[in-house]
Amino acid sequence: MSNQFTLVYGTERVPYSVNPDPKRTTRIAIHVEPNGVVQVDAPPDFPEKAVQKAVQKRARWVVDHVAEARQRYAHVSPREYVSGEQILYLGRRYVLKVIATQSGGTSVKLKANRLEVVTRSSDPDDIRGRVRGWYRAKARDYFCRRLDELSIKLPWVEAAPPFKLQEMTRQWGSCSPSGQIILNPHLIKAPRECIEYVLVHELTHLKHHDHGAQFWTLIDRQVPGWEKPKAVLDNMVELLHNG
Repeated sequence: MSNQFTLVYGTERVPYSVNPDPKRTTRIAIHVEPNGVVQVDAPPDFPEKAVQKAVQKRARWVVDHVAEARQRYAHVSPREYVSGEQILYLGRRYVLKVIATQSGGTSVKLKANRLEVVTRSSDPDDIRGRVRGWYRAKARDYFCRRLDELSIKLPWVEAAPPFKLQEMTRQWGSCSPSGQIILNPHLIKAPRECIEYVLVHELTHLKHHDHGAQFWTLIDRQVPGWEKPKAVLDNMVELLHNG
C-alpha cells in the first residue's frame, strides 16, 4: 500500500501519510500534528481505497483542524537562541542571556529571572544544544522526584516505575505494556499542574491499560478538574515544542 495520499475537499488539497499500525485491526485513526501535517494510522492489511474512503468521510474535520493548527503555528517564531529571548520552565517565563567567555568554564544556570548560558561559542546551534541539554537534565530530575512521590501516594502503585525521556510529536507521555513510563522532555516547560496531570495519567495506566470508564473514574478521583490542565497543554503544544 502506498503511504502518500491527498485529501480533496472543495478547493482544499491536504496531503497525508498512512502509517501501517499492527495494533489496529478494524479502524483508522487520524492525527493532525501541531504544524498541520496529517498522519493516518491504519491496520496493515487495509486496502488503499478503504483508507481513502474513511479519511474522506472526515474531510471537514481534517480540513478544519489543519487550518486551526497552521493558524496557531504561524504565531510561534522559530527560536534564534540569542540574548533577550524568552525561555519557558515549569510554566514560568525566563529571559535567555548568552554570556561569551574565552577563559572560564561553561555553564547553564537559572539566576533570578534569567537563564544564563556561559559559552565559548556564539553559534546558535551550540547554544541550542546547551539549553536542550539543560532542559533534559531538569526534566529527568523533576519527573523522577514526582514519580517517586506519586508512587507513594497512589494506592495501586507498588513502586516507582522505570521511566525514560523521549521527544514525541503527539504525546506528552505513554506507558508501555511492561510498565515503563515514557515522558516528553518538552513537558518540563509546562506549568506544574499540567505535568502532574500527565504523570498521574500515565501511572493510572499501570492499573487500567485503556481509556475506559474505570480509567477516567480514577483520574477524576486523583486529579479533580483535570480538564483544565489538559486544555492548557493542548493550547501550548506549538509553544512548548518550539526549540
